[in-house]
Amino acid sequence: MAVRQFTPPGMPAPTPYHHVAVGTGTRHVHVSGQVARRPDGSPVAPGDLAGQVAQALRNTAVGLTAAGASFADVLRLTFYVTRWSPERIGELMAGVEAVGPEIGLSLPMPPASLIGVEQLFEPDVLIEVEATALLD
Repeated sequence: MAVRQFTPPGMPAPTPYHHVAVGTGTRHVHVSGQVARRPDGSPVAPGDLAGQVAQALRNTAVGLTAAGASFADVLRLTFYVTRWSPERIGELMAGVEAVGPEIGLSLPMPPASLIGVEQLFEPDVLIEVEATALLD
């Protein structure tokens, strides 16, 4: 496997993600920001952060699979969340946990960043997820 994810002693724990990923592969996979949209572009789960997280991660999984990758190959995830506040972490993690077994995303997740933003490209979009993976 080209990616090893881990959290070394001395880094904050527990967290829902690993702090470090080491890659030794040569093929990079970059999945652009995925949102809660069906293949026809129609929105999924308007106003529901957990539901949008689940769909955005499903879409991310489709992109990874098309490239021959899975979440085990992911070096980094980036979550962009509109109007973020720490009180919303439960909603976000509910979405991750709801879809994780379906798409092969286990906890702890790959190294991740959560970035709060005022707005994304459409007013109904609450979250966008980017993934970077590495394959041999």
